[in-house]
Amino acid sequence: MLSLTPKQIVSELDKYIVGQSAAKRAVAVAVRNRWRRQQLPETLARDVAPKNILMAGPTGVGKTEIARRLASLTGAPFVKVEATKFTEVGYHGRDVESMVRDLLEVAIAQQRSELFEQVKEEGTRAVEERLLDQLLPIVPRLTDDPEEQTRRTRNREKMLEQLRRGELEDREIEISTEEKPNVAGMFGAAGMDLDPDMTSMFERLMPTHRSTKRYTVREARQILFQIEAEKLVDRDRIIRTAIHKTEQSGIIFIDEIDKIAGAEKTQGPDVSRQGVQRDLLPIVEGSTVTTKYGPVKTDHILFIAAGAFSSAKPSDLMPELQGRFPIRVELQDLEKEDFVRILTEPQNALTTQQIELMKAENVTIRFTDEAIDAIAGFAFEQNKKIENIGARRLYTIMEKVFEQISFDAPELSGQTITITASYVKQRLNEVDDKKGWFSF
Repeated sequence: MLSLTPKQIVSELDKYIVGQSAAKRAVAVAVRNRWRRQQLPETLARDVAPKNILMAGPTGVGKTEIARRLASLTGAPFVKVEATKFTEVGYHGRDVESMVRDLLEVAIAQQRSELFEQVKEEGTRAVEERLLDQLLPIVPRLTDDPEEQTRRTRNREKMLEQLRRGELEDREIEISTEEKPNVAGMFGAAGMDLDPDMTSMFERLMPTHRSTKRYTVREARQILFQIEAEKLVDRDRIIRTAIHKTEQSGIIFIDEIDKIAGAEKTQGPDVSRQGVQRDLLPIVEGSTVTTKYGPVKTDHILFIAAGAFSSAKPSDLMPELQGRFPIRVELQDLEKEDFVRILTEPQNALTTQQIELMKAENVTIRFTDEAIDAIAGFAFEQNKKIENIGARRLYTIMEKVFEQISFDAPELSGQTITITASYVKQRLNEVDDKKGWFSF
């Protein structure tokens, strides 16, 4: 894990998320505490529990984005789950332990990608040899004639140069691949969450499917590299490292936790809400989850729970579960000034995205300050009038403003278009006048 200081973490989050300084500081301290724990003697480190966080605030104010950016910043395995997708044991649906298995799958994919990068050079050479074997015509077995061997070696070297220059990318070759059926995916699509031991058993029983298909050299490179890289890396090492990474630096973001809060009903779809909390408690407290790759301890996984808490309160959660989220943060509603900042300050601001998208069509887009103010003002008013969905409102409004420009962009190549406040109001009023009930 990167040993970033809390100030550095907040500074990095500020590049993508506007406001919500209290939430940023909370997650920054939580991550730093994980680094601090790793500096302690092992006997003491075992007893230092993670500082799990409970975020409360309306939708679209940055709860998920803070957690996602935090995971990206630290390189930690990260999954987002929705509390409403789970049911207590005995009900049809996903069990809470599946979130840990999903987290491990993410960690394995990360570790595999890292190791593949380490063997990239060796793997690329192996891919080139396989491509050459396919591209060169079938010839009789090599003889002991030195001249014949030299001629064939030169042909191979010449084709290798063409291959590296990209001159053969559109040539087609045949590749044979073996695939095992995705047992977890098959049963998951049917709404069933198999026990890891059952999943492993079915995977062993299911026959391997072998197929031969034609691909261009460009497509074949990626497929062959995956095959060759798998041969060069130690699969057991990937799993061991991924399990360690999951246990020590994994982050699970549990959204909509407020939906499972409150008193239990005796009938209807909410019958298992208290049951989900009871099942969730040992996972957050620290337990061992069985996966098809081996046991995973959850004692030091960081849990970040979030919810709007519009019709429930954090105190409506089970007292034991409340105690496992010692850091409480309330995120604030977005004001008009926040929308202006969201449109202009982050590195991935919506205005920047539109400018770059239109640049692909050789169209230059400029925004006036008044136009930004008009978009922000409209988003703020719509949130007050209809329903507060936070910054997500800006996506719909921006698409409506650019609807005609995006459609005509290929014919506008070479032009510069300035988005003004009057243009913004014209585009938004057209829809508002036509459909007074329309919700942006």
